[in-house]
Amino acid sequence: MRRGGRDRWGQRARSLWGPGVVLALCATMTPLPSTAHAAEPLPLIRYFDNTAVSDDALPDAADFDGSGASVSAQDLTAAGWTRGRALTVQGARLTWPCREPGRPDNVRAAGQDVRVHGEGDALAFLVAGTGGADVSGAGTVAYTDGTRSSYRLTAPDWRAGPLGAKAVALPHVNTPTGQLAEKARLYVVTVPIARGHQVDFVQLPYAADLHVFALSVRPDTAGWTGSWAAPTSTYATVGPWTDRTLRLVVHTSAGGPRVRVRFDNTFASAPVRIGGATVAVQAAGATASGTPVPLTFQGARGAELPAGAQAFSDPLDFAVPADANLLVSFHLPGTVTAAPLHRLAQQRSYVSEPGDHTADGSPAPYTSTLTTWPLLTGVDVGDGPGSVVVLGDSITDGERSTQDANRRWPDVLADRLLAQSAVPRYGVLNQGISANRVLTDRYPGDGVSTDSGGVSALHRVDRDVLAQTSARTAIVFQGVNDLRTGASAADVIAGLEELAERVRARGMRVLVATIGPCAGEARCTSVVDGQRVAVNTWIREEAVSDGGFEGAVDFDAVLRDPAQPTRLRPAYDSGDHLHPGDAGLAALAGAVQLGALVP
Repeated sequence: MRRGGRDRWGQRARSLWGPGVVLALCATMTPLPSTAHAAEPLPLIRYFDNTAVSDDALPDAADFDGSGASVSAQDLTAAGWTRGRALTVQGARLTWPCREPGRPDNVRAAGQDVRVHGEGDALAFLVAGTGGADVSGAGTVAYTDGTRSSYRLTAPDWRAGPLGAKAVALPHVNTPTGQLAEKARLYVVTVPIARGHQVDFVQLPYAADLHVFALSVRPDTAGWTGSWAAPTSTYATVGPWTDRTLRLVVHTSAGGPRVRVRFDNTFASAPVRIGGATVAVQAAGATASGTPVPLTFQGARGAELPAGAQAFSDPLDFAVPADANLLVSFHLPGTVTAAPLHRLAQQRSYVSEPGDHTADGSPAPYTSTLTTWPLLTGVDVGDGPGSVVVLGDSITDGERSTQDANRRWPDVLADRLLAQSAVPRYGVLNQGISANRVLTDRYPGDGVSTDSGGVSALHRVDRDVLAQTSARTAIVFQGVNDLRTGASAADVIAGLEELAERVRARGMRVLVATIGPCAGEARCTSVVDGQRVAVNTWIREEAVSDGGFEGAVDFDAVLRDPAQPTRLRPAYDSGDHLHPGDAGLAALAGAVQLGALVP
């Protein structure tokens, strides 16, 4: 009772008194001496034994990696990662340490028993390695019922790890001899825990170069179903927008009696402010059916999203129709010159004249259009059976499908689910990114870019699949872009196997689809087709029995021309010999056995 009461008191203090008082409270907590042994699990801050953050004027006050290098406190502040601030990343709430620059702010993992309570689907660690490469180790989760489970935690290096997987990248590294214009990376890594069990404490791994800044239990999303989602494909120049309202049109799959939306500041280097937001059912264009209803964020009208973080709106009683268009409107009071976005929306949305027009039902203030989805990444509805997540590339993203018609194949799959009652009517979340690959990043994962092909499936699976609301089953339909750019069948197969392993570790069902034909497209040479055939042979013969997948969908058989199997059926070809048109996309959705989606 003593441990649980102490945690509940801390949470109550944060909610009643605000971050300033909590700063003072946690600043008084004294770390244990490095030789001390805790008789019982303690909060993470009590174990802090390493200093990662320095003031730019006093760089030798910290030594993160043993060579005197450290993270800039000024860079953290510019990114919105201020002392004691709660950050939501991948659905997990993590608090940046309440420590002044030059004071211990992280722990080197050495088997410490850390007190952390909660029930959910994963542990979330805010970490970085300092050994020059990935560092990993095994740890243990202890539950209040006396059971335990094991986990493996891997932290990428703070100076050499992949930018595509980081939570935030900061522009400098401090050293005693001067500041370097080099990216310092911090990562949020999640590991599975036993669902339905209350965590009591967590034993960290033994790995001296693995540094832990924060730790929490990511709550389960029971009571919510993902209805719409779009992955961030790049961080791109926009507008610029100053005091503008964006009215984004999104298409629901599942419906429900409540709604919440999710904004993500993925890949950003600075915070962005959302001044206010509303939701409405679309009548036509930018016209709302009825008065748009205000959303709140932890009771406030708006929210600030630190770099790399996200914000969920509070639950709102609002009847969301299935298979319908919503208008999600949000005001950007400041000047926004670049933003995280999903480039290929295949949907017209709207930008207003200056002012907060979130409450306007009329289309009059919305004088320009856009065909991307900036910042908005998800719409969830209350209740429902959960969701199916489709991880894919341009064919899943809807390239060459009819604009504003919602004829992407995941949309058609959602329609099939709604029209039957044999299996649950899951929401369907489209996580396709045009030009995306399994193995390599198109967008480098940091900075403003014109490349909107996204980071690799391996780098985005945690965010775009495992962290999606109430995800029950994943369908992986990727690989053609890897093959078209020189990857071997063996490399693609290894990447698909890794995806299957990571998804199944979270208790999700995972299916894989064969790669369709593309002869006639410039990069789909006979050599590429031979590699495609090899991948498809593996999918048909081994992916389920030995490759970690629980089912396969033969999209190749659906799309290929019986007279010329290396080519798309003429009736399905959009004209570029790679992307199916509306008829071909509908055929893909029709090929999915609905019973195979049930875990």
